Amino acid sequence: LAVGIILVAINPYKQLPIYGDAIIHAYSGQNMGDMDPHIFAVAEEAYKQMARNNKNQSIIVSGESGAGKTVSARYTMRYFATVSKSSSNAHVEDKVLASNPITEAVGNAKTTRNDNSSRFGKYTEISFDQSYQIIGANMRTYLLEKSRVVFQSENERNYHIFYQLCASAMQPEYEHLKLGRSQENNLLFS
Repeated sequence: LAVGIILVAINPYKQLPIYGDAIIHAYSGQNMGDMDPHIFAVAEEAYKQMARNNKNQSIIVSGESGAGKTVSARYTMRYFATVSKSSSNAHVEDKVLASNPITEAVGNAKTTRNDNSSRFGKYTEISFDQSYQIIGANMRTYLLEKSRVVFQSENERNYHIFYQLCASAMQPEYEHLKLGRSQENNLLFS
């Protein structure tokens, strides 16, 4: 098992002009170390290694709640879509992340550090054809924090889906769930 490049990035909690198409093109085709450390440098190295050695590559994005993992993964996907010139898939990150509202509702919750904290892990696999153009992607979730369903620490909440379902309890399609107000239902799980 070989470990390649390690990049430490800090979430500035605001948009910076360092992730646009001009920056993508600046990193495209460059050798590692020729440019400043950047998520695009890591993505470029993985893309080149895949094309050069015809082997699968992995990029692990890890960090604490609110560290910017989802945003970093999105930038990486946009990089691949742009440099692979996947014309029909130019916005593959939008297509892959279109499922985010569903996965976030089921897997995100309010914590003391973040109102929309992911309480699960995500594994996203991007598929390329022989021309190294993106042909699809698959997202899997794992490590769901199950204890949150039955217990929440002070100033924390259950998963968003719980409150969304309770807010829709009077809709005819949800009557069979026998839901009420979230405060009443939350007592049932405690």
